[in-house]
Amino acid sequence: MDARTDETLVKVPAVTLGFWVIKILATTLGETGGDSVSMSWLGETSPTAGAGGVNGYLVGTAIFGALLVALVWAQIRARSYNPWLYWATILASTTAGTTLADFATRSLGLGYPGGTTLLFALVIGSLLAWKAVLGTVDVNTVATPRAEMFYWLTITFSQTLGTALGDWVADDGGLGYLGGATVFSGVLAVVAALYCWSRMSHVLLFWTAFILTRPLGATVGDFLDKPLAQGGLDLSRAVASALLASAIVLLIALLPQRPGAHPGAVDSPRPDPI
Repeated sequence: MDARTDETLVKVPAVTLGFWVIKILATTLGETGGDSVSMSWLGETSPTAGAGGVNGYLVGTAIFGALLVALVWAQIRARSYNPWLYWATILASTTAGTTLADFATRSLGLGYPGGTTLLFALVIGSLLAWKAVLGTVDVNTVATPRAEMFYWLTITFSQTLGTALGDWVADDGGLGYLGGATVFSGVLAVVAALYCWSRMSHVLLFWTAFILTRPLGATVGDFLDKPLAQGGLDLSRAVASALLASAIVLLIALLPQRPGAHPGAVDSPRPDPI
């Protein structure tokens, strides 16, 4: 295999409508799945944790964090794009992001504004470091171990940020879970319109949309499983998680799954300059 062929082996999926549908379902599952472990399971069995207190959030983060590290390692070791491995890694990052964000904002006392500000700084810092080292943050260039490390680090920070942001808007913002989901859906629609009909950088718009899908999933997930008195539907977290997981598996199996086109490949478009 020559260098030209090797550099075109992108390890992440093409950005299609199907990608965004699965991503939103995955972020919603991350919320219900993360809460199932840190609140329902660990919160009930640990006397010092309360309803998802320090032990629940911290232990949940350790569990999902270890799974995330193992899956990222497997993803980097893989020789080509594997949709099942990729989406399993996304799910691990979004569940780890849920428990980590809850630990930072609630157990450490940073609050939603403090946690959101810190996590936003980490996302921007990760993107800037990625850009400084590799020259671009275009996901279609994720074909080397170094690029993959930056990619998954940025994704994990963005998943954690999205959880804190979604909770902030829904809880402190007074919009409730359904109102928060409506707001984030509207903003995503604006980003999609800009992607289709403006000359703004597609790389910038991709990362904007990628970050915003997480608070959308967080608010939808909370809407599904929070008590009726708190504005939710009071569904079982385990049942909601199982239904979401089934939908994701079905979509991965039915929808075409292909890697993105590396800018170095023949006839592929040149990347945006960021």
